[in-house]
Amino acid sequence: MSQAVLLMGVSGAGKSTIGPMLAKALGVAFADADAFHPPANIAKMSSGQPLTDEDRWPWLDAIGAWLAGRGAAGGVVACSALKRIYRDRLRAACPGLRLVYLSGDPALIGARQAARRGHFMPPGLMTSQFAALEAPGADEEAITLSVAATPEAILAAALAALRGAP
Repeated sequence: MSQAVLLMGVSGAGKSTIGPMLAKALGVAFADADAFHPPANIAKMSSGQPLTDEDRWPWLDAIGAWLAGRGAAGGVVACSALKRIYRDRLRAACPGLRLVYLSGDPALIGARQAARRGHFMPPGLMTSQFAALEAPGADEEAITLSVAATPEAILAAALAALRGAP
């Protein structure tokens, strides 16, 4: 059964690690939302400036168009989608979008961010990410998974929840 899945969470939560694994297991395409950012957004974040909502709207619309374009084939997109209004915008473009929220302790995620190399999002923006984060509400029916587990355990839990296993 193909489906559209939004893998969400702050930078460093593991979206780019889990996303391709999840897409492969589901037999669907994967997209990393970072690839949809225009150069101006990347430059802004690289210089340590958080994006504004105005910066994000075209980016979110491009992600929504990708998800909608997948149709019945489904797909997995790794996207921070920190605010409810961002997730609502993506769900408007792709009704039935499932949310998998990678949740974690700021200290753990901060350590992971500090250890990674070659990413345009500097660890210094982590504070703004957590400040902007609006955890999914119960009505969003998100699958919430702890990032403290191994990638394999997170994948197994995500697949079980998406497939409706107890």
